[in-house]
Amino acid sequence: MIKTDILIIGAGPTGLFAVFEAGLLKLKCHLIDALPQAGGQCSEIYPKKPIYDIPGFPEVLAGDLVDNLMEQIKPFQPGFTLGERAETIEKLEDDSFVVTTNKGTKHHAPIVAIAGGLGSFEPRRPLLENLSQFEDNGVAYIIKDPEVYRDKRVVIAGGGDSALDWSIFLSDVAAEVTLVHRRNEFRGALDSVEKVQHLKDAGKINLITPAEIISLEGKDRLEAVVVKKAGDTEEPVTLEVDNFIPLFGLSPKLGPIGDWGLEIEKNAIKVDNTLDYQTNISGIYAIGDVNTYPGKLKLILCGFHEATLMCQSAYQRIFPDKKYVMKYTTVGGVTGFDGSKKEAPKAVVKAID
Repeated sequence: MIKTDILIIGAGPTGLFAVFEAGLLKLKCHLIDALPQAGGQCSEIYPKKPIYDIPGFPEVLAGDLVDNLMEQIKPFQPGFTLGERAETIEKLEDDSFVVTTNKGTKHHAPIVAIAGGLGSFEPRRPLLENLSQFEDNGVAYIIKDPEVYRDKRVVIAGGGDSALDWSIFLSDVAAEVTLVHRRNEFRGALDSVEKVQHLKDAGKINLITPAEIISLEGKDRLEAVVVKKAGDTEEPVTLEVDNFIPLFGLSPKLGPIGDWGLEIEKNAIKVDNTLDYQTNISGIYAIGDVNTYPGKLKLILCGFHEATLMCQSAYQRIFPDKKYVMKYTTVGGVTGFDGSKKEAPKAVVKAID
């Protein structure tokens, strides 16, 4: 049985940052994730997608953010159970927990932090008769490597942030990018909408709205998409393409965690955000996109904040008779479990002193 101080379910950015915050408190962490590598969606779905709202990084690729987080937590030597799904949980008489995976691996900890992001998910597929015929043969729902689309003719469908962001990004990669959306208005960030309009005016993106893809054409591989403009009396237009990428979002599911007796609201775990993001079961916390509370924002940086407060609460739960004095890493540096230490810059220490 694997024993640790905090058992983190989900090895995405929020779960990884929780390891760092726990390490500062000398708490050991072990992470479980159904994916074969750490990083969650940032590694599995869009490692090459730029992220713009991480403090201190005007722009950082999702995969690079994961690499940086892994480097940051290295001194604290976390354990990983990857490629296995957290299946069942048992609360023992001493109020600690045993979590067992679908492969039978048992983990024991006094604290469980669920950082499962959106949970397990599947892409929302458009209702096109022959869609499955072209999956992996010109149709993709996830962009892992933008270089696949180098000098290709690409059609993207969707009106959210992913559709806008990838249209912007691929405008410098693909030979031709066409964005199709069923409405004139987009659901994404205003800044992204303005960038798409600017690229359209510059002739770098073809924008077709309001419209939708009504059929796909090709033999062994996708060769064209048929576009019908809303309310248009003209015949549908056939566009010759190499790739079609429908980005209509993901259908998230909590999976087995939904059967653990936790209070669930709209496929998310309800937590107490007035203090520490604890669930209705004492000792089980939920941080990041997997939780919900009044005013919740599903942002990575919000997950980082939640992870920080969760670790403070976990420390008090594990050591109720100890008082922890908060220190800044800019003063004391970071000391790993192996005794290694990253010192704070002397100029910073002097300024604070």
